[in-house]
Amino acid sequence: MISELQVQGVFAENTYFYIDDHSKAGFLIDPGAQAGRIYDTIVRNGWKIEKILLTHGHFDHMGAAELLREKLVAPIYIYPADAPYLSDPRLNLSASSGMPITVTHYEDLYDGELIRLKENNSFSLRVIHTPGHTPGSVTFYTERDHAAFVGDTLYQHGPGLTNFPGGDRRALEESIVNKILTLPGDTLLLSGHSSPITVEEEKQMLL
Repeated sequence: MISELQVQGVFAENTYFYIDDHSKAGFLIDPGAQAGRIYDTIVRNGWKIEKILLTHGHFDHMGAAELLREKLVAPIYIYPADAPYLSDPRLNLSASSGMPITVTHYEDLYDGELIRLKENNSFSLRVIHTPGHTPGSVTFYTERDHAAFVGDTLYQHGPGLTNFPGGDRRALEESIVNKILTLPGDTLLLSGHSSPITVEEEKQMLL
């Protein structure tokens, strides 16, 4: 099951839950703000979050991660190239918001890795390194549920932004064309700041 919760910090951002219907265990993806609201949603639904996954290191995608790591006793995961963003408010853009945010404890993700649940080893997400918005941006893909959590790499209206520290327009375009738009056409692309759109629909807009 995929559930979306739009949270409001400096920006509105889509936080996602990817939950195994049988065990009610699962993953929390990009908890950007409102840790209390996210936590209440988890408790109300009886979910057990095993891992907190970050598509990239910008503060509007990880602003609630540190507090939730403690409350849920769940580790945070990020691609190594974006690890410096977690400790540097200038890189993660929180410094300019007047509310410096850092994350002190995290684990590494790797390209091609299958992130599995302990409660159900067959329930997993595949890590796809999709740099461009940041050097360590990743997409989390589930073939089982025909969905990809793309962070800020791609939106319903087009490519993500590259005008922040570490952004690379050419790398972003290559990630979109070679990694995201090569997924099956019915794959639902779930971004941080727009409504869902399928790969096939996005292709028609971009190609």
